[in-house]
Amino acid sequence: MRPHLYLMLKEPRPGRVKTRLGREIGMVGAAAWFRQQIARACRELDDPRWQLVLAVAPDRAGLMSRMFPPHLPRVAQGQGDLGARMARLLRNAPPGPAAIVGGDVPGVRRAHVARAFAMLGRRDAVFGPADDGGYWLVGLKRSRTVPATLFDDVRWSSADALEDSIRSLGGLRHGLIDQLRDVDGAADMCALTPRAPQTIGLKR
Repeated sequence: MRPHLYLMLKEPRPGRVKTRLGREIGMVGAAAWFRQQIARACRELDDPRWQLVLAVAPDRAGLMSRMFPPHLPRVAQGQGDLGARMARLLRNAPPGPAAIVGGDVPGVRRAHVARAFAMLGRRDAVFGPADDGGYWLVGLKRSRTVPATLFDDVRWSSADALEDSIRSLGGLRHGLIDQLRDVDGAADMCALTPRAPQTIGLKR
């Protein structure tokens, strides 16, 4: 069964996306950066080895938006916090492995995703850790029932997010792949040089 990769995206409207970056460089500039990043991510991650699906928000506006590539399938993220939305995506995915990547990860490459799905051949779950204690990718093999506790009591936007998420797996065996760098603000973006890993992660 072909794996599914969900790219989590918000409609790139000023004041709705990358607001922390927007407070530093302006909301219009932050939204423009995110629009460019969406295009880069969709080009890079669209691969015949897996089905790329855009998980969009807000639900109705995202499903109808012209700001996302029209050739890729979309699903609505739905309501709830980050954990509730990710758990819903993983539970509702078609049969087979499924993974989620944040929309603001300019350094992620097909090779990273391929390693994640390869890890799911040996483990029940996979995470791509970030250097701040969070993670930029999460995936499940889905050969077992998705735990009812998945992402419960996770301290998002903290150094404990990855540890809490692993604990919520309910004993499923997990593996880790590449550690990538989270970037939230203008100072972090300045570190994105050809000599530095160009990576932004799932940090909420």
